[in-house]
Amino acid sequence: MFDVIVIGSGMSGGIAAKELTERGLKTLVLERGNEVVHRRDYNDFVQPWDFPNAGQINEEEKARDYAVQRECYAVNSLTKDFFVKDSDHPYTTPEGKDFSWIRGYHTGGRSIMWGRQTYRLSPMDFEANARDGHGVDWPIRYEDLAPWYSHIEDFIGVSGSIEGLEQLPDGEFLPPWALNDAELMFKAAVESTFGDGRKVIPARVAHLTEAREKDRALGRTQCQARTICERGCSFGAMHSSLTTSLPAAQATGNLTIVHDAIVDSIEYDPVTDRVTGVKVIDRNTKARTTYEAKVIFSCASTIGTASILLNSMSEVFPTGLANSSDQVGRNIMDHLYSLNTVGLLPHAPDTYYFGRRPGGLYIPRFRNLPGQESEEFIRGYGYQGQARRGGGIEEATGQIGIGAELKGKPAQIGPWSISLVGFGEVLPRESNRVTLSPNESDQWGIPLPHIDCEFGDNEYNMIDRIMDDAKAMIEAAGGVVTYQDRVPGKFGLGIHEMGTARMGRNPGTSVLNKWNQAHDVPNLFITDGSAMTSSGCQNPSLTYMALSARAANTAAGMLAEGVL
Repeated sequence: MFDVIVIGSGMSGGIAAKELTERGLKTLVLERGNEVVHRRDYNDFVQPWDFPNAGQINEEEKARDYAVQRECYAVNSLTKDFFVKDSDHPYTTPEGKDFSWIRGYHTGGRSIMWGRQTYRLSPMDFEANARDGHGVDWPIRYEDLAPWYSHIEDFIGVSGSIEGLEQLPDGEFLPPWALNDAELMFKAAVESTFGDGRKVIPARVAHLTEAREKDRALGRTQCQARTICERGCSFGAMHSSLTTSLPAAQATGNLTIVHDAIVDSIEYDPVTDRVTGVKVIDRNTKARTTYEAKVIFSCASTIGTASILLNSMSEVFPTGLANSSDQVGRNIMDHLYSLNTVGLLPHAPDTYYFGRRPGGLYIPRFRNLPGQESEEFIRGYGYQGQARRGGGIEEATGQIGIGAELKGKPAQIGPWSISLVGFGEVLPRESNRVTLSPNESDQWGIPLPHIDCEFGDNEYNMIDRIMDDAKAMIEAAGGVVTYQDRVPGKFGLGIHEMGTARMGRNPGTSVLNKWNQAHDVPNLFITDGSAMTSSGCQNPSLTYMALSARAANTAAGMLAEGVL
């Protein structure tokens, strides 16, 4: 028997494993996918002229195996093995309600391919539900999580600038990536033109701009500004479970990882009112095994965790484990995404830049802040973006020609352009939910997830303002808007799905308490995106990791005291 079983080796599972093993607990991590070995299994040194199919996936293969995954910008012939084959891992949706579930089943999960934007939620984000009555109140406040945010930032390495903004708290930062000259011009124009306190700041990203001694001890070094991060980073400059949390856990000698271990369900003992183990199906042989532990952490992703709980039925929990509230599977949130505005900046300086940063600029939320007049929607949005110069090698590649004319094209730098992508908050709604198909199963006999969700009026009311604000900011910098996409990406394409086992104060309306501990089952903890009670408009992975570290240390303390 293990002290703890962690289901999933991704963003939250890796941090949970690190914290638990460092507290001396024998920890088993169950990963449903194959083993990926850091450096060995990456394609980050493949040269452009060696790309299989010039980087493209064969159209027949794409349609057959990657019908959903292909919608993610990071999927190509070099990265496709980090994404599931949709043909092997189906799910269902109602007619007319698309959901794009982007997944990676392997060591480290999506932490290998994530966008690495790393932001804290703010005090107003933790108070939002209580303030406007949507969802339920968070059982914690910013002050409860702030030291754990610091703990994670210091461990993984986050580059960023100190800004002193209430809506986007500062953290423990490495030096930021500098804004380029066009972005500095844009920043000056925006901050001087608008009177609502909006700011343009460097993106906060989980990349080492400096490698500290503790980073080098884990085999990491500073970022090389290549922006091919989704292939895996042999330098270990970006945080992933493979580069950071799992190596730290392995160094304790307390970690065991089992791959190809698909979790069917979690066992519950009604006599002790405890979960006792995890039922697993071998991905390849389909043999069944049960692993036992004193405590279980589910870090299987929002939809994965909901599916496992719903499939763990018993006499005590006929609708799914820890589901006396009937909230398991409900309240799926994502972020409004793909709301892109592009413009030219004809007055930007005639300069260039070095390298390809992992992040450009960020515009924190500036609507519906405390003390402001309310908009026609509640909550708010921020922007991620960058300014860059076209032309050069990118436009010369693949052009017809020979000799000096062709050779000269890479030196012909084009104009500055800028792109702003809006990320809007999505409200929790009980009707947005995951259930299990009553008549369709996967190849291992597990019921398929059925995902039923859609954006509501509040989100659609927000979209026009997101687009209008982006246009106004570009024009304030003397720019000309050339393109806008006012249609949000499909639900799920933000790849920030969360909320299916929410935290809350009341066991009748929530699944987890303030320690990410199931109200119904004291030795079950859930620390992936399922736990989120609201979404904010910031990228959520830092919050998942902070919650995981906090819950792991709480569970370790409870074990030491004999409470569990």
